Amino acid sequence: MHEQSIVESLLALALENAARENAVRIHKINLVVGELSGVVDEAVAFYFGFLSKDTIAAGADISFKHLPAQLRCRSCNSVFEPEKLDFHCPICREQQVEIVSGRQLYIENLHFSKAPFCAAPSALNFGLAITPASRR
Repeated sequence: MHEQSIVESLLALALENAARENAVRIHKINLVVGELSGVVDEAVAFYFGFLSKDTIAAGADISFKHLPAQLRCRSCNSVFEPEKLDFHCPICREQQVEIVSGRQLYIENLHFSKAPFCAAPSALNFGLAITPASRR
């Protein structure tokens, strides 16, 4: 259920940045989601459809770019991608690891129109981290 607060934050960021660009419609939002973020694509899409009604983001497509988890072994310092979330180092088999990558959750870019007569959407590229509304 944490996806609802994530989508509330996602939508607020998208609308705020689109307003800065004088956008009248958001067509697409590209998200980057780390494997360890705990975010479920289908739940995000569901809440987005519900929460974006009556906004310039209503009907916008959401795409998900997934990043794999990467861990660093504290014993031998190797960086690896765990298989099936097995956190043992493949080199030394130690389980003393730190997460290097995989917790990401951010808007990579937005595609929007600035005016109703604009044929091609513009794009706004940024990496805005999404913090659930409940953590603010």
